[in-house]
Amino acid sequence: MKTKTLPLLLAAGALVTSALVVAANAKPTRAARPAALASATLKAVDGTPRGKAWIANRNGRWELKIEVTGVAPGAHGAHLHTVGKCEAPDFSTAGGHLNPHGKLHGTANPQGPHLGDLPNLIAGTDGKGALTAGLTGTAAQLTAALFDADGTAVVIHASPDDNRTDPSGNSGGRVACGVLTRG
Repeated sequence: MKTKTLPLLLAAGALVTSALVVAANAKPTRAARPAALASATLKAVDGTPRGKAWIANRNGRWELKIEVTGVAPGAHGAHLHTVGKCEAPDFSTAGGHLNPHGKLHGTANPQGPHLGDLPNLIAGTDGKGALTAGLTGTAAQLTAALFDADGTAVVIHASPDDNRTDPSGNSGGRVACGVLTRG
């Protein structure tokens, strides 16, 4: 009986040692991105890809993240717009800012902000920019607002938003647009 146990122990020890060697040499992985409620591919008026946006729940908080490339350095207004259409020549088909609760525009406005209001996106001299903004509401509320009959678009503007002028924030022309889709 003892002669059968020793080979089994040696085999088990070799298996554990191999597993530890593999684990020690494994490359660390990035934390997985949470499953998205919505996402969009942002494009310029000429169809050139400009970035991506997604909405996901991170640690119990809904966040919109936007990453762009190829935009002018500096601050750019960023908003959720009422219609999920991004057509040339100026993305005006995306409509106005998403405002399901009838609030005034701007984070600096005492009667605002509305759901479409986001902080300015800041692009570096390399034309790359990013933005993370919290969104209020439950998954059901956001889904109802974002995926109504005509959808929702994410729009990046040419100039910064002043965070108070109603209804638009004076953020200039639309330089990138993407239609939000589920997931």
